Amino acid sequence: MQQRDTQPILIVEDSEDDFEATMRAFKRTNLRNPIHWAASGQEALDMLATISPRPGLILLDLNMPGLDGRKTLEAIKSNTHWHKIPVVILTTSDDERDIEGCYALGANTYVQKPVDLDGLFAAIQRLKEYWFEIAILPLEE
Repeated sequence: MQQRDTQPILIVEDSEDDFEATMRAFKRTNLRNPIHWAASGQEALDMLATISPRPGLILLDLNMPGLDGRKTLEAIKSNTHWHKIPVVILTTSDDERDIEGCYALGANTYVQKPVDLDGLFAAIQRLKEYWFEIAILPLEE
């Protein structure tokens, strides 16, 4: 088993329904990586400080109560232990200010979350193919 098959994925999503749909999509792609769920930005930062091995990829929703995705992204990318972890923004927003702002803060990819389940499954399949079959992720330091 390759190292990238064992790197966890951290999904930061306040909607349990959206998290469950994303999980179903990953299962359909036969992804073997462990998945951790944080229901808020603060929970995600707390998990990053404690889980090992660290995630190989973070899927981050933008619009969450409390510490939103923008502030969470900023905290991740400004932390020397976490800044290399690729962060994929997965959100319903197609607002140009969100897109520009997230890339300015260090997001690796910005994906508008499809509204229907088939679209979500297709998007997750492509994310899995790219991040876990094509891209080479940084190893844990």
